[in-house]
Amino acid sequence: MSDTRLYLITPSKFDLESFAVSLKETLEAGDVASLQLRMKESYDEDIILAAKKLMPICHARDVAFIINDRADIARKVGADGVHIGQEDISYNEARTVVGEDRIVGVTCKNSKHLSMIAGEQGADYVAFGAFYPTNTKITTTKADPEILRWWQDLFEIPCVAIGGINADNAAEMADAGADFIAVCSGVWDDADGPAEAVRKINKILK
Repeated sequence: MSDTRLYLITPSKFDLESFAVSLKETLEAGDVASLQLRMKESYDEDIILAAKKLMPICHARDVAFIINDRADIARKVGADGVHIGQEDISYNEARTVVGEDRIVGVTCKNSKHLSMIAGEQGADYVAFGAFYPTNTKITTTKADPEILRWWQDLFEIPCVAIGGINADNAAEMADAGADFIAVCSGVWDDADGPAEAVRKINKILK
């Protein structure tokens, strides 16, 4: 449990200037391994603008900066990697675009089969979910924590738990074997504010 780290995901829409300020405060509140910029409905230029503003904030605090879906933009802005879903480009396409020295993470939903394929192809991490109800995205699969235990027993590649995770259920994901817990609304919409949410989750993980 002590090895589990926080993987932050941005809201899909935000005011860039105020979010940048909030992000600084949030990252300084506790250990965060990475930030995924997830702007599914945005224009390319807005994603690029956000990346150029937020990536230096992350790098100044040793936080990896990952872009959702868009391997082309990840390469263009020099992000640390890309996260792809099953409906996005293939792993091989993403790897070709970003290169061998960047992170490529793959959503595997609740599928052992998909996760094994991703691992065999060379994914840097696999993500399972959703474990809990979430308003961040429309979910079509429900994952059981047992899949995290199964993965940890068989594979060395890190696994990420995603979907409805917050301070109330983070411990369950860590106990099940998640190397990272991906959190979006559980941090940004926390009643006590995102910085306090990071403090609470880190306290639970440590």
